[in-house]
Amino acid sequence: MLGWGNRHNQLAAGNPEDLEPPVVDARVDTRRIALALGGGAARGWAHIGVLRALAAAGVVPDVVTGCSIGALVGGCLAAGRLDGVEAFARSLSRRRILSLLDFRVSGGGLIGGERLRALLGRDLGDLRIEDLAIPFACVATEIPSGHEVWMTRGSLVEAVRASYALPGVFDPVASEGRTLVDGALVNPIPVTLARGLGADIVICVNLNGDPRLRGTVVPVHGTETPLQPDPPAGWMNRLRLRRGATAVPPIPQAARPASVMTMAFNIAQDRIARSRLAGDPPDLAIVPRVGSIGLFEFHRAAEAIALGRQAAERAMPEILEVVGDP
Repeated sequence: MLGWGNRHNQLAAGNPEDLEPPVVDARVDTRRIALALGGGAARGWAHIGVLRALAAAGVVPDVVTGCSIGALVGGCLAAGRLDGVEAFARSLSRRRILSLLDFRVSGGGLIGGERLRALLGRDLGDLRIEDLAIPFACVATEIPSGHEVWMTRGSLVEAVRASYALPGVFDPVASEGRTLVDGALVNPIPVTLARGLGADIVICVNLNGDPRLRGTVVPVHGTETPLQPDPPAGWMNRLRLRRGATAVPPIPQAARPASVMTMAFNIAQDRIARSRLAGDPPDLAIVPRVGSIGLFEFHRAAEAIALGRQAAERAMPEILEVVGDP
C-alpha cells in the first residue's frame, strides 16, 4: 500500500539477492518509518495485535526498536518469526508458565532464565542483529553504571534476554564486559533509539498509557488509619484466633513482597517513560488499554493481542495520515 514498505515486502518474500534494483521515483515516499515497542511484561503481548493491524493496513516498518517485552516481540518481527511468538503466547497457561521458570535460591535473580533462553534459541537460533531483514535494536541497562546500552549487533537471543532481564527476577546478562539488565530502567519506550537508527517518523506503542495505570498526586493524606497487621505467626496463635471472636484478615495482594516489587518497577517505568517521551516525543503513540492485565499474567495473551489490535485500529486514521504522502 505504501511505497516505503515495498522493499521490505520483497525481502520477506524471498532471497535478498532476488530483489529488483530500487527505482528512484520522486513520487515514492523515501522516509524511514520506525516502530518503538515499549516494555510492560505480560501486557506486551498487545504488541502482536498492534503489528497485525498495521500489517493488515499495509504499514510495514523500515526500523524496529524495542525494550523488554517489546524487544522480544520486535526482534521476532525483524527476524520474520512473528507467527511463532504469537503461537507461543497463545499456548501459555499458568501451568506452562511455571514449567518455563527455573527458580533458584542463589545468583542474581529468582529465575535463572536458562529454560527461556533455550526456548528462544530453538526459535531464533544463531540469528545476529546485523543480519535481520528489518533493522532492529533494543535497549538494556548496564549496572552499576546505569548506562543506557543500545544493542545493535551480535546475538539476537542474548540482546533480547538482556533487554528483559528484570532486576531481582532474572539473572543479569554478561555481554562484552558489561553486566546488563532490563532496559526499562532507563528507556522504556525507545523512541530515541529509533531516531538514532535514522528513522524520520517514529510510531511508538506505550503499554503504560492506559488511564487506569497513570498515577497522580494525592494532595491531602493522613496517617490515622494504620496498615493492616500481619496475621500472627505460629500454630498457637492461629489456634487462638480460631477459638476467639476476632479474625485477622489476610494480607492484601498489593502488600505481598513480589507484588510490591513488580508494582514499584512498573511505577518507575511509567514515570521514566513520561519524562523520556516529553523530551523526545514520537510522531504518534498507540496506547492499548491493557490496565486490567497483570504484569505477570502471560496466560492472557489472547486478550492482550485483541486489545493491541483494537488500539491500532482506533488510531489507524492518524497512522495513515502520519505515514502517508510527505
